[in-house]
Amino acid sequence: MSDDERPAPPPLAPEVADFLTHLEKERDVSPNTRRAYERDLRELTGYLQRQLGERFAWDAVDRLLMRGYLGHLTRRGLARRSVARALSSARSFFRFLHREELVEANPARAVGSPKLERRLPGYLDRAQAQALFDLAETRAQSLRFVDVRNLAIVELLYSAGLRVSELQGINASDLDLLSQQVKVRGKGRKERIVPVGDHALRALRNYEARRDELHRRLGGKVERGAFFLNERGKRLGVRAVQSAVTGLLRAVDEERGLSTHALRHTFATHLVDGGADLRAVQELLGHASISTTQIYTHTSVERLRQVYRKAHPRA
Repeated sequence: MSDDERPAPPPLAPEVADFLTHLEKERDVSPNTRRAYERDLRELTGYLQRQLGERFAWDAVDRLLMRGYLGHLTRRGLARRSVARALSSARSFFRFLHREELVEANPARAVGSPKLERRLPGYLDRAQAQALFDLAETRAQSLRFVDVRNLAIVELLYSAGLRVSELQGINASDLDLLSQQVKVRGKGRKERIVPVGDHALRALRNYEARRDELHRRLGGKVERGAFFLNERGKRLGVRAVQSAVTGLLRAVDEERGLSTHALRHTFATHLVDGGADLRAVQELLGHASISTTQIYTHTSVERLRQVYRKAHPRA
């Protein structure tokens, strides 16, 4: 079925629509975050309509109903992390309703979140990282626009520890190659300045030269401001960035199926392994909480355990 043939989703409950507007206008969340909230709250609304009737009142929702909702999500086969996110969305929504005096209490607040398994992120060891950059550099020697651009992308992702969305949103004015730094907009549109290493700097300068050639070839018809472009002069999309990077990652380690985010994990893991202060790594990554950054200490310890098991005769 094509997109045109799919039925339009049912209209949002007015309170949900008001909450999403609040997220956009007052909390300035990203479009992806807004869509995630909308998906979760459509699911919640549908469940409550089945339980309470089509015209239910939000103040009729209690803790038991919310526990039943989590059970419903679990029976649907959702992972614990997805169930926890859905509960977090509900808590934020009911907090908004309480502040607007539409409910007397937040029924989602009293429901315990499912305990999440602590997953160590996938990352490249130093030899694999070197193999990745060797491959990207070899391809860039063709001087093809795409190959030179892709080298600049992987170098910058690793050098600055960026999220894909942060890299994709970079404008030419955000890069200061003289001072070797880049301004990025992270989650919640928070800005931070991140240093750029020498290898990334060289790759970015080479890409700039190819980008200028593209600009001349297209007669100046390129997207104004955007730094990373496709061959038609448009800002490179998130999926195009992911496709370019995962293609290189598969060539280096096909079995592990690493995602583009692995370069951000590699950046952090190599910094922690090298003795970097955890607070500094937190600032570089743009993490709101140090607890999020601490997973990289676990990664480092797990790597040492693996070395120990392989090397110690009585491990």
